[in-house]
Amino acid sequence: MLKRSLFLKIFGGFGLMILLMSVLTTFISFGIIRSHYHRRLATELEHVGRAMTLDILRLMEGPPEALESFLVDEGRKIESRVTVIAPGGAVLGDSERNPAEMESHRYRPEVAEALEGKTSRADRFSYTVEDRMIYVAIPLKDDSGGVRAVLRLSVYARGVDALLADLRGGIIRAVLIVTALALLAALFFTLSLTRPLQALVRASEKVAEGDFGAKVRVGGGGEFRHLAGVFNAMTDRLEAQFEDLERRKEELANIIASIREGLAVIGRDGRILFSNEAFHSLFPKAAGGNRGYLETVRSAGLQSLIEDSRREKAGRTVDVKIGDRSFLAAAGYLPAQDGIVLLLTDMTERRRVDEMKKDFIVNASHELRTPLAAISGALELLLDGKAINDPAALDILSRHVVRMRAIVDDLLKLGELESPETRLDLKAVDPAALARRVVELYADRAAEKGLFLKIEAAPDLPPVRADEVLLEQLLINLVDNAVKYTDRGGVTISLSPGKGQMTFQVSDTGPGIAAEHLPRIFERFYLVDPARSRKLGGTGLGLSIAKHIVLLHGGAIEARSEAGAGTAFSVRLPLA
Repeated sequence: MLKRSLFLKIFGGFGLMILLMSVLTTFISFGIIRSHYHRRLATELEHVGRAMTLDILRLMEGPPEALESFLVDEGRKIESRVTVIAPGGAVLGDSERNPAEMESHRYRPEVAEALEGKTSRADRFSYTVEDRMIYVAIPLKDDSGGVRAVLRLSVYARGVDALLADLRGGIIRAVLIVTALALLAALFFTLSLTRPLQALVRASEKVAEGDFGAKVRVGGGGEFRHLAGVFNAMTDRLEAQFEDLERRKEELANIIASIREGLAVIGRDGRILFSNEAFHSLFPKAAGGNRGYLETVRSAGLQSLIEDSRREKAGRTVDVKIGDRSFLAAAGYLPAQDGIVLLLTDMTERRRVDEMKKDFIVNASHELRTPLAAISGALELLLDGKAINDPAALDILSRHVVRMRAIVDDLLKLGELESPETRLDLKAVDPAALARRVVELYADRAAEKGLFLKIEAAPDLPPVRADEVLLEQLLINLVDNAVKYTDRGGVTISLSPGKGQMTFQVSDTGPGIAAEHLPRIFERFYLVDPARSRKLGGTGLGLSIAKHIVLLHGGAIEARSEAGAGTAFSVRLPLA
């Protein structure tokens, strides 16, 4: 269709131009020939008329019959009509009609101009003879130069038209022959122009279909041959580049296939562009390809991670549970594609090791709790007594005992949360009311440090499905850390619902956490600043407890922070 259209456009354009030129040539040639014959005939009439002027002037002195007879004879000889007109317009004699019966010719165009002393020519319709005539009017002047009369000679124009009719057939035949030759030449020229282009189009279509071996063959020389050479060189380079690309693609596929972690690349439209076998084992629907991650990745934590990373155009890392396995999910933002690369590292074995550590800690805590209780009781007696020689030492002993008790309590709490027998008392919990209780609990401590402690929440928040006691413990741990490590500014609890989840965010204006510490802050006993934590009474278990409470509820927790710019902990839990 394209080829036919190209041929028709070029040949049709040439053909239309040739036909238009042929028609114009025919009409113009007829006009030129007709005009030429008219001029030639008028010139001959003028020459004949001038030859008669002396005789007519002489006969005008005699009887009218002599002039009339002369005009009739001369008109017959020259096969023309001869008329003599007085200056007033009256016809003095005519070779074909009775002058007495003829009207005044004073205002005939050629007569009026001749009366002014100039020879005039005209080609017009005559109402006297009711036919088209060619006129030549010659002024007849006396010795003084005055116009005594006008000699007008005229012939029928149909004589010239009859001559042109004889020529018309020959002219049309000649034009048709020239037109046919021109169209034939246009056809060959169009074919010579379109055939190389059609060959180039066919080769381009093959290249578009993936056949890089397609070549263009053009005979002769000139620009088309050069274009064909450039096209063939281009396809050779494309073929080499695609072979190299396929080789690299195969190498990359082999490398990715060997990765044990689940890997997926998500495009800007939310579709999974690529995923490996490890990812398919977790989410079988992803094996089909070209599916949205919302219908493939059935994990609220992963979906939130992907959305946050895309929205903030930054990398994020969270812990998630998929089935009975634990994963460290890392989302990286791809600026060029506005996409996300998701990497899932199986942490199940590591969690099993943590479980072994937990069992040891639980056992050790049970063994330590009784003697610690006795020491605490003895210290209370000593501090109340009067025989204390070193109160400072006793005070240090007391503080360490308190710290050991806190560690034991946190270890027991952590062990309880990690136990498979742990059961949650799930119910609909009002998040705003819960946040207000925690704020009331820490209002005095915040005021003592000169910190603000506020809640930011929309009215009529939907309830969350959670264990109210554990959720309160979670907020207490986060707010406690924020108030403890913040010296200026304050702490804000933000509550915001969205997409079937409620987000609890506790943000402070404290010193922040350096980037290298963020991946480990949820580990047991991990302290960013050990000296300061011990001074403030921290056990290093609060965030680990918070994380386990979130995981028990099927949610996700993450931290965002920069050194010197404060810290924000975000917790996402399902709505009731």
